[in-house]
Amino acid sequence: MAKAPSQIMQRLVLQPGHILFNEGEFGNEAYVIQAGRVEIVKIQGDEELVLGAVEKGGIFGEMALIDSRPRMAMARAAAATTVVVIPRDLFSSKVAKCDPFVRCLIGSYAKLIRSLV
Repeated sequence: MAKAPSQIMQRLVLQPGHILFNEGEFGNEAYVIQAGRVEIVKIQGDEELVLGAVEKGGIFGEMALIDSRPRMAMARAAAATTVVVIPRDLFSSKVAKCDPFVRCLIGSYAKLIRSLV
């Protein structure tokens, strides 16, 4: 019997302020929030710009897996947070099983989002 993804993937418990990744780093994981909140933050000079927040059930970090480019922002726990780590190979295998039209949409959305930030 195959194990459920949450049984084979790593779970991390983060304290408020913990930085999962920084802008400019290359990424090999995406994250799904099981509990808590993560802010997506861009540093502009001496200022922090909070682009958004991800809460329970949300995914973040996927952009680096979609287009293999560096992270475009920092991800920081805004509260006590539990995440499940989605490795690149698992993410890629799921995307590869998508309809070609859906894969095209995913790539187009990633390109659009990068152009806006």
